[in-house]
Amino acid sequence: MNRLLVFYLCSLVCILSACRSQTIQTETPELCTESWYNAVESAIPSGDGMGHGPDVGSEEWKSVIEFKLGIRGNPNIPDRNSPDWCNYINDFIKRR
Repeated sequence: MNRLLVFYLCSLVCILSACRSQTIQTETPELCTESWYNAVESAIPSGDGMGHGPDVGSEEWKSVIEFKLGIRGNPNIPDRNSPDWCNYINDFIKRR
């Protein structure tokens, strides 16, 4: 009986230690790159869930991202074809 109890306790400790909260450091890809656009797309899907949506990184895609963030039409948003736009969106996502 003691061996079984020890086994269960050890198993519980192993399971709990595997499930503990761990900090995972993730690096933000360089802004305005394909990797960054894909990271934004993962965080804020632009499609309809059925495989339809704008090409990631396109002008239409950027407009959809602004819409989904609730900021489209905001006069403070930099031009979509500038690195400042990517920086603005990146900062906005981080603040959410």
